[in-house]
Amino acid sequence: MNEVLIRHAEPSDYQSIIAVVDEWWGGRHMADMLPKLFFVHFRPTSFIAECNGEVVGFVIGFVSQTHSEEAYIHFVGVHPSHRHGGLAKKLYEWFFAAAEKLGCRVVRCVTSPVNKGSISFHRRMGFTAEDGGKLFDGTPIVEGYDGEGEDRVLFFKALGLKQG
Repeated sequence: MNEVLIRHAEPSDYQSIIAVVDEWWGGRHMADMLPKLFFVHFRPTSFIAECNGEVVGFVIGFVSQTHSEEAYIHFVGVHPSHRHGGLAKKLYEWFFAAAEKLGCRVVRCVTSPVNKGSISFHRRMGFTAEDGGKLFDGTPIVEGYDGEGEDRVLFFKALGLKQG
């Protein structure tokens, strides 16, 4: 595989990502979860992975405006042909470094309880599922987190800030 370059997201990246995001999710309609505003307002914590000038991955996240020491990963995607090679891990590491640089001590993210691949990935990355009072296949979930019938796994990970 050719070298993958990672850089900050730009507003001009939006169209190329939105054009493939549903395909990358096996035809599931995901594009509505990724409005262009993320590419405009959260560039310091959002990254694009490119190989030979083609977008092959991205992570979109931000620092919480409510909890200034927390960052949130909103959306991550990797081209199917680039999966299982460490690219998602590398994108997360870039996000972690950016969040730490901005003073964050915790990263949070949310996934669906039926997305076993996502749950497994986040656990391997050192995330812990918050106790939501209910279990789904052994994983803590928050019932109705995103509305009626929309249960979610809420993950958090402490960042290793060095004390100065």
